[in-house]
Amino acid sequence: MLNGKHIILGISGGIAAYKSVYLLRLLIKAGAEVQVVITPAGKEFITPVTLSALSGKPVISDFFTANTGEWHSHVDLGLWADAMVIAPATASTIAKMANGVADNMLITTYLSSKSPVFIAPAMDLDMFAHPSTKRNLELLRSYGNHIIEPASGELASHLFGKGRMEEPENIVRHLDDYFATASDLAGKHVLITAGPTYEKIDPVRFIGNYSSGKMGYAIAEEAAHRGAEVTIVSGPVAVTAKNPGITVINVESAQEMHDECVKLFPSTDLAIMCAAVADYTPAHPSNVKIKREKDEIPVIRLVKNPDIAACLGGMKREGQILVGFALETNDENANALDKMRRKNLDMIVLNSLRDKGAGFRTDTNKVTIFNTDGSRTDFPMKNKTEVAKDIIDAIINR
Repeated sequence: MLNGKHIILGISGGIAAYKSVYLLRLLIKAGAEVQVVITPAGKEFITPVTLSALSGKPVISDFFTANTGEWHSHVDLGLWADAMVIAPATASTIAKMANGVADNMLITTYLSSKSPVFIAPAMDLDMFAHPSTKRNLELLRSYGNHIIEPASGELASHLFGKGRMEEPENIVRHLDDYFATASDLAGKHVLITAGPTYEKIDPVRFIGNYSSGKMGYAIAEEAAHRGAEVTIVSGPVAVTAKNPGITVINVESAQEMHDECVKLFPSTDLAIMCAAVADYTPAHPSNVKIKREKDEIPVIRLVKNPDIAACLGGMKREGQILVGFALETNDENANALDKMRRKNLDMIVLNSLRDKGAGFRTDTNKVTIFNTDGSRTDFPMKNKTEVAKDIIDAIINR
């Protein structure tokens, strides 16, 4: 799958830079065209002469060539590449990437990249375990980067622990798998709902919930990567879609989300109902701000919102797949299975507020996927980008 692909290989200053030579050789052998970008510290561990000989290209380290003034455009590099791999990625480079500290050519290229970025950390075990490194890696994951977890073993300090850069063969396998899945959903139209809904009480107040939209948008990004034409019907969220293959339709209320979904569903191959839709809405929202009176407490009468998943389940034709989500606080499995049956879903993804780190306003989630044949798959706590891969894999396998 790497044949003909344009790959930027970023090398930062760690002892694992020697492995980058083998990685470069494997990428070239697989048919990729590779441009090496190395930090000044990286040149202390491996020479540009070696890397240039293997890649067949001059190695880029500085913003311009001193003797000629030739400018090296990080923007052009970012547009040229099909993928960027940073191996090794030291704690310093990871911190700069996470926080946008653009003080070398590698970081500016990363910040200009339009392609997927794969990061292979390499450092001593205490550095890798440090809260700041963990936070920076989570930030990078939340930006949509792919983290290739380091292995455990003997480190340069002669201590044993997690921090060894993954072996070059496995890094190439990660890249190969990524490009291999890029056509899994080619030609398919995917509809995803995401985020909360806001049910208006008056012009300044609403009934809502804590949904951030992160899970729905992560699923949309994964579906788009796999070749689908994706439409998100999104409640009010702070996250944005990155893939140009994603169309976002912004709505506010459950009724607006329902109307858009009903309109789009007939031309959809796969619909994933990830939004946290309000079950109820005020029957008579005020068109002026409700004032706080001395002795009078306003009574807000609620009415039911339309059940979007059940409505689409009733419309579903042969060949369409409808996936629902269930967030439960008790009797989780029974409630999820009942919801799947009542709403004519083909699959349901359960997450529970009992699990710390799962559910609303987090970057992680822990899910169980149920199918109509009674089968279930339990997954450990993962970043939501990884959970999105598991969900799309489950749908494709089905």
